[in-house]
Amino acid sequence: MASGSLCEQAPNTTRHSRVAVACNKNKMSWIKIINYEEAGSQLKKIYDRVKGPNNNVDNILLIHSLRPHSLVGHMTLYKNVLHNSNNTLPKWYLEAIGVYVSYLNNCDYCFEHHFSGFKRLFDNDDESEKFKQAVIDDNLEIVFKDKYLAGCQYAKELTLNHKTITQDNIEQLREHGFSDGEILEINQVASYFNYVNRTVVGLGVDTKGDIIGLSPNNSDDPNNWNHE
Repeated sequence: MASGSLCEQAPNTTRHSRVAVACNKNKMSWIKIINYEEAGSQLKKIYDRVKGPNNNVDNILLIHSLRPHSLVGHMTLYKNVLHNSNNTLPKWYLEAIGVYVSYLNNCDYCFEHHFSGFKRLFDNDDESEKFKQAVIDDNLEIVFKDKYLAGCQYAKELTLNHKTITQDNIEQLREHGFSDGEILEINQVASYFNYVNRTVVGLGVDTKGDIIGLSPNNSDDPNNWNHE
């Protein structure tokens, strides 16, 4: 009988494919990742910038480990789109858009993480749960009125029907009281979540080992990426 693990033994056959799937069942993604303890010096420097308690690095960031430059790009975008003090819309509302877009994209990972972030920022558990149920029911009218509802509707169109968007959509946002800068904020948050949702879903990232809801909350320092 051959020695070694099934992963090492499996030949290039249909059985090999089944074994490969079995060997990946306990992993947090469908591709190889390099965790904090295994990281070389350059990757560990980046991890040190994004880690949370006990050297924990969120799986959505670990997924970039084979190409650390894309992790840097991801964090730069994330920090400036969602966690920057130059934004004028409330951070809880930007998180709400992220939760909504993630649900529309069937991204459980981002939905779970960012609902936790929204709940912390909104600081009202009952209303937060009401918002969560409204997202699941696609019935945001029960929690948002007029301006904020219009922003969410635009994010939905951008996510599911982007080809139908015209200048009229932007005019409608202006009519509801959004400045052009705030429209850009909504556009960028919705676009960012469409990017990250597809990263997560397309590579099988799950929440195993994650500390749910951590984020780089120092919005005044764009270079501070630590999750806390």
